[in-house]
Amino acid sequence: MKFTVSQSALAKALAVVSKGIGSQATLPILAGVHIAAHEGTIELQTTNLNISIRHAIPANVEEDGVTVVSGKILSNVVKNLPDAAVVFDGGDGGVEISCEKSHFRLNTLDPKDFPEFPTFDLAQQVELPSPLLASMVDKVYKVTSKDTSRPILAGVLITVEDNTIRLVATDSYRLAVCDASSETSSAEGTFEAIVPGVTFHDVLTLPSMTDRVSIGLTESQIVFSFGSTTYVSRRIEGNFPNFRQLLPASCNTTVRLDASQLAQALRRVSVIALSNPSVRFDVDADGSLLKLSASSPDQGESTELLSVDVEGQSMSIALNYHYVLDCVNAAAQDKDVSLELLSSMQPAIFKSYAAINYLYLLMPVRM
Repeated sequence: MKFTVSQSALAKALAVVSKGIGSQATLPILAGVHIAAHEGTIELQTTNLNISIRHAIPANVEEDGVTVVSGKILSNVVKNLPDAAVVFDGGDGGVEISCEKSHFRLNTLDPKDFPEFPTFDLAQQVELPSPLLASMVDKVYKVTSKDTSRPILAGVLITVEDNTIRLVATDSYRLAVCDASSETSSAEGTFEAIVPGVTFHDVLTLPSMTDRVSIGLTESQIVFSFGSTTYVSRRIEGNFPNFRQLLPASCNTTVRLDASQLAQALRRVSVIALSNPSVRFDVDADGSLLKLSASSPDQGESTELLSVDVEGQSMSIALNYHYVLDCVNAAAQDKDVSLELLSSMQPAIFKSYAAINYLYLLMPVRM
């Protein structure tokens, strides 16, 4: 095995596949990067048995070959090399890496022990604009649950139908829904899947992402394809909660406010809320005011008034300020946000309307 490749291209390729490097000490082969050189291309693969990533880049291949090298060591070596040609020369039990005046010899593992890249026959497939999809995922993926006992809540539900993309996530305390219109290449019917939230976010932030991304489904896998990258993840099986039944049919109070102003006010008021993350929202319909307040037995109290537009009656509710900040940060680029309230013990609903329509439902806390 012998090939020459640019340092910048190799560093970018390693950044793409690094998400798939396993950390299980019992299987050291999973901590490696599988490198195959053949006919002007080197193909890098990683897997942790839950996700598998494959990425190819052009190279000057003098001698075909396959090897497996520690992903962490190789990444550290390559990113510290000068931006110049890197020569790989692999032999029995090791690989020589040279770049200008730098030289390394790394131990290798047997590529026969490396798991084969998953094969798949896609039952459904859709192609979507990746910048739009990435913005939508940013709005919902933080709402996914970290509780491993309920894996369904760790996922993001994606549906594509009639050129409408919808993403839904919930951790049972809050719910985020966003939808947008875009031309899609979906086949007839509805495309629907539950994607692990972390996976969805990671794949759309890979440095090799292109303007369009293809998402395909098998019975147990979800496959992302773009450019020369293929990212395969286990698909979450089961029925996603019916979020529509959680949405109230009406509200008694609607407050319209500026998302960035609300975020700044929350950060100031919540300085007091060290042990208790709840912030009280008092809506004054007659005065068109929203008062935010927090208190702590040890630290004291804080309040702030915001001028807002109010429709309906005065209302009070207490909310977890961490969760509210997640919402307003996600909606900040849309500027205007509405807060809909039914009662102090019913969920609060934040909404914003723009290129991406956004809804965020949040359960109240005791006042």
